[in-house]
Amino acid sequence: MNEFSPAPDQGDAISSDAQWPMLAIERSKKGGLVEQIVSAIALMLTRRELRIGTKMPSVRQFAKCNGVSTFTVVEAYDRLLTLGLLSSRRGSGFFVARAETAASPLPALHASPTAIDALTPELYSGVSEALPVGAGWLPPDMYGEDTILDAVRQAMRIPANRLRGYGHPLGFPSLRQHLAATLSDELYAVEPDQILLTHGATHAFDLILRTLSKPGDTIFVEDPGYSNLQSLIRHHGCVPVGIPRGEAGLDLDFLAEQAALTQPKLMFVNTVLQNPLGTSLSHAQAHRLLALAEQFDFWLVEDDIYRELTARGEASLAAMDGLRRVIRVGSFSKTLSPVLRVGSISASASLLPELVRVKMLAGLTTSEINERAVYHALTARAYRRMLERLTGQLDDSRARSIDCLRQAGMTPLARPRGGMFVSAGWEQAPTPEWNGKVIADLALKSGILLSPNEFFMLRPPATIWFRFNVAYTDQPLLLEFLQSIRRA
Repeated sequence: MNEFSPAPDQGDAISSDAQWPMLAIERSKKGGLVEQIVSAIALMLTRRELRIGTKMPSVRQFAKCNGVSTFTVVEAYDRLLTLGLLSSRRGSGFFVARAETAASPLPALHASPTAIDALTPELYSGVSEALPVGAGWLPPDMYGEDTILDAVRQAMRIPANRLRGYGHPLGFPSLRQHLAATLSDELYAVEPDQILLTHGATHAFDLILRTLSKPGDTIFVEDPGYSNLQSLIRHHGCVPVGIPRGEAGLDLDFLAEQAALTQPKLMFVNTVLQNPLGTSLSHAQAHRLLALAEQFDFWLVEDDIYRELTARGEASLAAMDGLRRVIRVGSFSKTLSPVLRVGSISASASLLPELVRVKMLAGLTTSEINERAVYHALTARAYRRMLERLTGQLDDSRARSIDCLRQAGMTPLARPRGGMFVSAGWEQAPTPEWNGKVIADLALKSGILLSPNEFFMLRPPATIWFRFNVAYTDQPLLLEFLQSIRRA
């Protein structure tokens, strides 16, 4: 008999020591395997076939029984955790948390792909002709085109002998030395050999996950937070758990409860100008977050790519910790250009060699030409003046954007402390027929690229809201569209 074949008496609820039924999974059925597993288990809960406290099969056992991959099971269990139907205990497994008797949450899980899903890469590629209100890049004239183009021209004068080989495994030495000097002067003491250059921040996150996590590990993220990171964590077979973040910062009490239950391996956090809210953690919250990381023994990955767009003196986890438990990720896509694709990891001297090894295994070295261009741009006299001009332009654009959004009846989720994003929406609960994705699809047809709340959240959103790039928000086309949606 299969170890999870049906128990003899199907009329009784399955106890923790009973054998488990094999689920009826149809690979030809519309909808993914994850959705089918979630639907089947939620239905068992609704029918009270599972008691609260019942232990679920292990990921490996469930996968073997039902003929699916362990990654599929990890994602299904993760969704059930997010819905509050399961709980997890470190070293013990997954357990039924409650019997679902309210209206089923499954329609949202079965929603078919929409046009905005298909065009999500355009939020990063810049190839769309639509007004990029939801994008993460700024207009070239705000970056300082002359400074960047001059830096690229200088980088192309690379010595002929540097065209041999792959370059330094850590990245271009002059750029690492400059970064080390700047960080040591402004934030914390760091040596050039503690800095690893990457193909941007997302590449840095990938290397950190490859180095420090394994499938099945719990990874804490902010909710709402960076959408690409959530997908990357799942791709590695890990389980993202969202820690609510709002205008007041992180819900650290909830974080402590979840840490006690799940024993996370890592947490990714935007300390300053968080994406998508634009808020920053207070020094008090940053200190408590470090204390919780110490108490529950997990790494903190500080996504610090917006720091140059804020005033000096904001909280820095890396500075408070001295790179003992904190890994700091930087990038230049928000202050120079996303096309250059240069980021950095600052970490302890003991951790960096393993990060370098994984970097070389996964893709060898990074582009020295791009790194030279960034170095020439950062060391140019015009760079600091460009940054001051950029932050001033963003301040003006943000104020105009908030006024524009209020004309459309939208309320900001939080008052941004600076940066390039404002998240705002209506006090209206989403439905399967009317939600952020549906409105974003309508926006595409009107020539507007929006980022709906579904891109940033692990929890089902309570209201309909969007992340707006302030550089593009003060446009009549957008205001007219939002007002028409409000009337609808």
